[in-house]
Amino acid sequence: MTVAGGATPVTEAALADALQTAAMRCGRLSDGQVRSLRRRRRSAIAAVATAPVAIALLFMASDGFVGTPTAPRVATRMFATRAGERSTVTLADGSTVALNGATRLRIVYGDGQRSAELLAGQAFFDVRHDVARPFVVRAGASDTRVLGTAFDLDLTRTQVALAVYRGAVGFDPVGSPRGVVVRAGYRSAVRGGVAAAPTKFDPVLPDWRKGWIDTAGMRLDDLVETLDRQGGVRIARPVEPLASTTIFGRFRTDHPHQLLNAIGSGFGFTVVEGQGALTLKPAD
Repeated sequence: MTVAGGATPVTEAALADALQTAAMRCGRLSDGQVRSLRRRRRSAIAAVATAPVAIALLFMASDGFVGTPTAPRVATRMFATRAGERSTVTLADGSTVALNGATRLRIVYGDGQRSAELLAGQAFFDVRHDVARPFVVRAGASDTRVLGTAFDLDLTRTQVALAVYRGAVGFDPVGSPRGVVVRAGYRSAVRGGVAAAPTKFDPVLPDWRKGWIDTAGMRLDDLVETLDRQGGVRIARPVEPLASTTIFGRFRTDHPHQLLNAIGSGFGFTVVEGQGALTLKPAD
């Protein structure tokens, strides 16, 4: 047996040898000298027996009580779709997220936190209620905070659009305390660091998940970005002043070329196809 500190355990045989040696050198030992040797033997054996236990307790203490604090458990996952793809993912708590085409989403779950970052595209969140862990989504220059609800976020170059289908959410421009509360059946958008006052919409009507879009004053370049997520032919981003043209109406999104032709006839632009892409040009 190996003992910490290099000590050697005292055995009965060793003790007998010691007694014999002492008797030869000093004559017969007294009863008190023999009892003293036996006490020293028992103390040495007890020290050897308890040493491994003490070492084990030291390791337990360093792991659970006095060592480096254990870091909170955090799990990060990335989800992405290509143009023309759609996907639905189920998160660890049973919440679900539906991703539109050309969408990238980072999810971070841990002790006491549920967060996500919409890096590109559009996603519909159906979040499980959890008072202890609010669900926070950062998208562009906006933060959306919920306890449990269903909502849609659409991130384009010029805005972050929010539509709430169940419950209510806090919708705040990043770095600004002046956000808005958006309830079910209402939508808002953050543009230029300002959250727009919520306006009504009909959450029963089909949305992008069924191939529809309600533009509700969307800029033409944002509409082009949304249609470009559908895949197929690419659509070049229009330039000003055409880009900032605002579009109103509900449209099917499964035939972008036909849709843009129809909108162009009313808003004064034409659609030119060439080199695998569509380009919008002001009508002569």
